[in-house]
Amino acid sequence: MKKVKHLFLLFALLFSSLLAPVSALTDNSTGASSATSTSQSSVAAIKKRGKIVIGTAADYPPYEFSVEENGVSKRVGIDIDLGKQLAKDLGVKAEFKVMNFDSLLVALETHKVDVVIAAMSPTPERAKSVDFSQVYYGDNQDIVINKADQAKYKTLKDFDGRVIGAQNGSEQYDLAKQQMKGAKLKRLDRVNNLIIALQSHKVDGVVMDSTRAKAFVANNDQLKAINPHFKTSGQQGTAVAVAKDSPGLVAATNQTIAKLKKNNTFDRVYIPRAGKYMSQGARQNTVWNYWNYFVLGVGNTLLITIFAVFFGFLLGLLFALLRWSKNLLFHSIAVAYIEFIRGTPMMVQVMFVYFSIGELIQDIPAVVAGIIAISINSGAYVAEIIRSGVQAVNHGQTEAARSLGMSKQETMRYIIMPQVLRNIWPALGNEFITLLKDSSIVSVIGVAELMYQTQLVQSATYKGALPLFIAMVIYFILTFTLTRLLNYGERKLNRS
Repeated sequence: MKKVKHLFLLFALLFSSLLAPVSALTDNSTGASSATSTSQSSVAAIKKRGKIVIGTAADYPPYEFSVEENGVSKRVGIDIDLGKQLAKDLGVKAEFKVMNFDSLLVALETHKVDVVIAAMSPTPERAKSVDFSQVYYGDNQDIVINKADQAKYKTLKDFDGRVIGAQNGSEQYDLAKQQMKGAKLKRLDRVNNLIIALQSHKVDGVVMDSTRAKAFVANNDQLKAINPHFKTSGQQGTAVAVAKDSPGLVAATNQTIAKLKKNNTFDRVYIPRAGKYMSQGARQNTVWNYWNYFVLGVGNTLLITIFAVFFGFLLGLLFALLRWSKNLLFHSIAVAYIEFIRGTPMMVQVMFVYFSIGELIQDIPAVVAGIIAISINSGAYVAEIIRSGVQAVNHGQTEAARSLGMSKQETMRYIIMPQVLRNIWPALGNEFITLLKDSSIVSVIGVAELMYQTQLVQSATYKGALPLFIAMVIYFILTFTLTRLLNYGERKLNRS
């Protein structure tokens, strides 16, 4: 077991060395300082840190979205301008953390971000978990439909028996659930995917705020927005979400909003500026103008896969050795790890590592959390692959090698392991290919891999299917190339 301990120490050393260089790889992978109390999001703490980390979704024009300007990806919109002004008033830099809308409040509660500015409505349910600023922009709730169906739908009752889409975790979803009981409700993480579902007639309407609805209708003449007159309660419009018991930050945010409202900055400056970017996006509304998004996504996907394969294999080897151990404690630890990891979804593991374990480790970047989670997940499967490979070798070969005078180490090195490697190579190859594709899961915590970048292109171009098709082709090229390399390695092993 001495070697097992040495292997474990080696893995710990290698894994800790990963944290420093990877943390600077992407601006989408940095987070706010983790904390055990809301004092980390106080005005004093933010000023001391020199930056305020703002959570947003970046897929909701005109509030927050991405455009390409002079070949550079840029986040723009009403919420982005508000965030920058808030940072300026606090005398710090603004850092935007982009993730799925339904993960934003979790990020706020776990102190991954200081505030959330993402066209969020201050509903009573949300107010139980976070505090809100005053409303900075008012809005109604519309339903976007296909223009060909405009004669069918006027009121909420007209959608009885129909399928209605809404963004997961949004006020629109709650309104549809409460007031459209006769309709079938379909929820997705991103509004872009709901619009794809609408145009392919998977849903009959999509509930969204009127500002967002106007943006989609203005850029797609096949769509129509209607106001079915939802009944709403509480504050109407959008507000900034702040961690509970952060009165100083709420007050500072309200001061910024009050100043902007007094000067009519939202209607006079921010909304026209967002409209200008949207018009610019409409003029260059081709996916090919966003090729650099895909290039960045491919680079980060390969990076995540390479590190996850390396550390996943080390973990698998370690726990395979522990499972072979005659020490009951080590054996039980290995079995518990393997069974628990294989029995829980990778997405849950990714979010748990980032939001829960990450709360204990200050400034853990999302990309590092993603690599850790995927490596841990892969290690469980690799351990079982290695175990099955060893069991496939006839035990008589070990006895024959020992009878010839070979030591236990020589037997393992020259007799057993070459056969094990040949036996497990195809299964390991499948695991590596699966890792390449499953790296897309880390997009839920804001890592700018290929799927994340694809979603940004969808938001910027108002096109749903074509960016997904391009992503599919890229994934196929990557997996096909990896398959050829693995087949070459397998032929080399078979000849040796």
